Amino acid sequence: MNKPLRRIAIFCGLLVLALLIRDNWIQYVQADDLKENKHNRRVLIARYGQPRGNIIVDGRPITGSVETNGTDFKYKRTYKNGKMWAPVTGYASQVFDANQIEKLEDNILTGNDDRLFFNRTIDMITGKEQRGGDVITTLNGKAQKAAYEGLGSKKGAVAALDPRTGKILALASTPSYDPSKIAGGNKKDEKAWNALQPKNNTDDPMLNRALRQTYPPGSTFKVVTAAAALENEKYTDIDAPTDSPLPWRLPLSTKNLDNEGNIPCKDATLRKALQYSCNTVFGKLGDDLRKEKMLEQAEKFGFGEEVLTPVRTNASVYPEDMDRPSNALSAIGQYDTRATPLQMAMVASAIANDGKLMKPYMVDSLRAPNLSTIERTDPEEMSQAVSPENARKLQDMMKTVVDEGTGQSAQIPNVEVGGKTGTAQHGVANSKNPYAWFISYAKTDDGSPVAVAVVIEGSDTVRDDIAGGKLAAPIAKDVMKAVLDSEK
Repeated sequence: MNKPLRRIAIFCGLLVLALLIRDNWIQYVQADDLKENKHNRRVLIARYGQPRGNIIVDGRPITGSVETNGTDFKYKRTYKNGKMWAPVTGYASQVFDANQIEKLEDNILTGNDDRLFFNRTIDMITGKEQRGGDVITTLNGKAQKAAYEGLGSKKGAVAALDPRTGKILALASTPSYDPSKIAGGNKKDEKAWNALQPKNNTDDPMLNRALRQTYPPGSTFKVVTAAAALENEKYTDIDAPTDSPLPWRLPLSTKNLDNEGNIPCKDATLRKALQYSCNTVFGKLGDDLRKEKMLEQAEKFGFGEEVLTPVRTNASVYPEDMDRPSNALSAIGQYDTRATPLQMAMVASAIANDGKLMKPYMVDSLRAPNLSTIERTDPEEMSQAVSPENARKLQDMMKTVVDEGTGQSAQIPNVEVGGKTGTAQHGVANSKNPYAWFISYAKTDDGSPVAVAVVIEGSDTVRDDIAGGKLAAPIAKDVMKAVLDSEK
């Protein structure tokens, strides 16, 4: 071969080698990035080329799929009682992607998960279209309905747990939205999407307030402060007088910490202090314990930690960097203390479960199209928040709140109910309507099957009537009753 031909042959060989290297790089190294690229329309066409698997509650689907016309996407997602279930399902949209369970379990729902390889192979051999698997949730349909209907036109959220396992039984957030209205790809869906965005809708209906919004927990946090006092042996007898002068001046301050009304808080026992929600008693407890011990106790209940349910929750906060008066205010659930409704349900749950905090989760199992189980969630302990002995003392105190105190509207005949009300300041100098809170648990001979947290962020109620016992406790009662009725 003469020299010019040899050079051309070498050059062509190098081109072929470069082509092979590039082809393998794209196919094996960049494959996942290209597959997930938002501009790769083939992925979306494949995602909506067959019906999605369903999200299941109480053995029945709360989702579906329907054929569409005049588009590359053969199917679009549908939802039953979409507004009620949106905080659980999230949305799956032909244009706006997906979120929450719809996003996190997308591979199962589309049938693309590696664990469904056998099912895909059988479908290919038999000529059937690819089928998606199902997501079986832990949710209780009656409890969810009670939570959603209880919130009604109010702005707020409800979270309910099974303290024994950590299963999420209800997760409601209002105002809400219907994911069906943004599932397609036409102008109507786009208009509905734009109307839901915070810049166009100050109510932010797509915000999952149960998991992603933190609020000052107000007096419901006094349960955590009481736990810290018992765990650190500041007091051991919940019926013994505390060292709680009235009035009590905030440390390093010229101001007193006030109570709500003329209530018997001077040297009140822990039981009476929780029953009457004495700011002075719990503020002084927080100061006596100091912020390090308060933070330690809050963290045992889950504060400071994002929880994957599998939907990620925002971390609740007990502030670290603060002075003594700020710590005293934080100990009564004010200052910069902030918590999600799920977090406060976790507090009630741990106390109801004799101090053991179980990790919250809402996916019970994943199911293949042939109805075989491919993955199941096992209950997982997060921490021993308080000792069993102290948990029982806290239960006794919370029971008094419901039997004789501000939580009487949560009473259920022939059922032990413990709870704590809260009214948290909102806005500069409490200029806006306060938040109304209630946390609770119900207990039977077989243990506690439900713990609930309710927060009302906004309602038509006049300011003077906004209180956890009036607004939030009745909702918690209905949710607990729904779960108890399901247990029968």
